[in-house]
Amino acid sequence: MKFRRQFLINASTTLAALAATRGAQAQVTNEAPAGSPPTFGTLPAVGPEVSPATFAEAEKLVQAAMTPAQRAMAAASWRTSMASMLERRTGPRKVALADGLAPATVWDPAMGAASPGPSRARFVRTRADAGALPASADDIAFATVTQLSRWIENRKLSSERLTTIYLGRIQRLDPKLRCVITVTREHALAQARQADKEIAAGKYRGPLHGIPYGVKDLLDTAGIATTWGAEPFRNRVPAADSTVVARLTAAGAVLIAKLSLGALALNDIWFGGQTMNPWLLEEGASGSSAGPGAATAAGLVGFSIGSETGGSIVSPSMRCGVTGLRPTYGRVPRGGAMTLCWSLDKLGPMTRCVEDAMLVLQAISGPDASDVASVPARLDFDSGAPVRGLKIGYFPSWMNEAPATDIDRQALESARKLGMIPTPVTLPDWPYQSLNVILFAEGAAAFEEIVEDGRIDQLREQTPDAWPNLFREARFLSAVDFVQSDRLRRKVAQEMARIFSQVDLLLVPSLRDEMLTISNNTGRPSLTLRTGFVDVGETRSDWAPDPSHPTVKLSPPRRVPHGVTLIGRLFDEGTIARAGMALEKAAGVAAQRPSGF
Repeated sequence: MKFRRQFLINASTTLAALAATRGAQAQVTNEAPAGSPPTFGTLPAVGPEVSPATFAEAEKLVQAAMTPAQRAMAAASWRTSMASMLERRTGPRKVALADGLAPATVWDPAMGAASPGPSRARFVRTRADAGALPASADDIAFATVTQLSRWIENRKLSSERLTTIYLGRIQRLDPKLRCVITVTREHALAQARQADKEIAAGKYRGPLHGIPYGVKDLLDTAGIATTWGAEPFRNRVPAADSTVVARLTAAGAVLIAKLSLGALALNDIWFGGQTMNPWLLEEGASGSSAGPGAATAAGLVGFSIGSETGGSIVSPSMRCGVTGLRPTYGRVPRGGAMTLCWSLDKLGPMTRCVEDAMLVLQAISGPDASDVASVPARLDFDSGAPVRGLKIGYFPSWMNEAPATDIDRQALESARKLGMIPTPVTLPDWPYQSLNVILFAEGAAAFEEIVEDGRIDQLREQTPDAWPNLFREARFLSAVDFVQSDRLRRKVAQEMARIFSQVDLLLVPSLRDEMLTISNNTGRPSLTLRTGFVDVGETRSDWAPDPSHPTVKLSPPRRVPHGVTLIGRLFDEGTIARAGMALEKAAGVAAQRPSGF
């Protein structure tokens, strides 16, 4: 407003001329007439000169069109009407925005519903005996948290021994996988010994007490490097634990490793190389939770924590044959986690079975002041509850075309045999990829500083589909289209609410692009689990086809895990978990291990 007033003062030649006619004693006022409002288009001219040709070229980027006269007007007025809106970034009065500062608007997947989610809080784990402790250290390493916790609770297994087993496996096997960025050896052994002392004294904290785990290296750990998998941050050492790590510590879990992620949470290549798939070492583990996927599948940790913005738990869980649970947006607080996209990022467990994922979810759930999007939500899970009668939705056309396989179709048939009711559903044929304007714009905003100062050029991958190029391109996205995408997001969320008024859960091909986009943008919980195996004739990649980095042909074809994804009602992870446990048991493949590990 001050600038606009100054413009009126400086430009008011009429006032000056009038004052001159009134003689030397007349005085010119330094203020606009009382009641004059501020106006647009009266700011001081800033920024570089632009021409009608500038706008003609820019129209190609935003797919808009103006007439020659409209371009001329825009070019003449741009520097006084719009350029100053960029001052926060371009100066002279720059304002730095701290990493932890969230936007003023917060995505609410429930869209104002009074009480989304279950009506009660309940958690009932299986009561089955874990059996005798295996003689083989490898068999112990591949046991589920469900089993390990019983052995530790009954003092058949010490946390220190289990931690030592995993540390030895990391040292021996990680060179094949490159899934560990930092081994927290001394920290882990100290926590394990403390756990054993507490358990011996009768102070058992629960099913995660004494269980070694790893976290994707975008979760802060006090005094331990948290690198985000990216060259500019490889020496970054935070002063405090992230909320999730603090909660796992409170549950008695043992932090053993910081696990790899594709740089800045994209795909599976980080500054130490590419994280590989334990089932097929010729291909990457998929990302960006590549390290959690590979480490869990290879028996290097008891469980792990990953994150997802657009598929980063689902994809490596599929590739590596583990269970990935992406909670409802807002259930698990993200304080102390790297931000890629404020309205999409989610943290969740990656485990060797479905029940394990729920044991971990119980420990990390609940609101926290560190995350403005976190909300209180009940968790209702009963491992013994029947699945008969659950309406399981599916998209008929999706089940009969790629990327669906016979494994997907068999899972739907298994659900029917278990007493669930397959129910066909539909979605409108909308351009769901338009929602990715939100991802690209928020991501470019989150990493604006390293794009502007050039540090992003240090990243190993500089291909057209890597973050450096995408963040630079995102600067040219239209703010108008961002708002319109946000409005489309609400419309899509309403469609998902309509579908879930008809069914209890959805079964979908895990890597169906539309559903990855839809379910992430609407905040729906997702459970990916192995239900079979397929043969592949060439390696798979997260990256766009590149002749200089061709995929590897496999002859004969190789057998690799494959699974399905269940999508649930908001905050209703319990229903997809019990359905997932039933499908997991029916498939009978969860315990199979990759050879060589």
